Amino acid sequence: MTKDEVIASVAGDLNSAEQSLDTAIAQATTLIQSMIGARTALSLSPVSGAGSQARAMEAIAALSTAREALVACHEELAKDHRRLGYGVYAVGHMNKPAEAALTNTDEPARARRLRAV
Repeated sequence: MTKDEVIASVAGDLNSAEQSLDTAIAQATTLIQSMIGARTALSLSPVSGAGSQARAMEAIAALSTAREALVACHEELAKDHRRLGYGVYAVGHMNKPAEAALTNTDEPARARRLRAV
């Protein structure tokens, strides 16, 4: 593999890991919405399911901590990249592969993923 291929491979793995964590956070929040909706639909007391909802929220907090660590990893890799003399690999906002496939608009990625509940 060439130097550029190795760097691109690590960058792709980093992007994949970032997207996976974002997806996990989104799915966990959807789970909590579903739990609240089910409780409401079944006319159950807010006390019902409080423990399981708390555990799901703990999971979201843990995923958030993991995401912060991965963002810090991204920043450190960028520093290493420059320190080792590989120059600037990407500057400014760039469409990640999965985001580019979603839409071709300039609308922020976060706004495209929001949904009405």
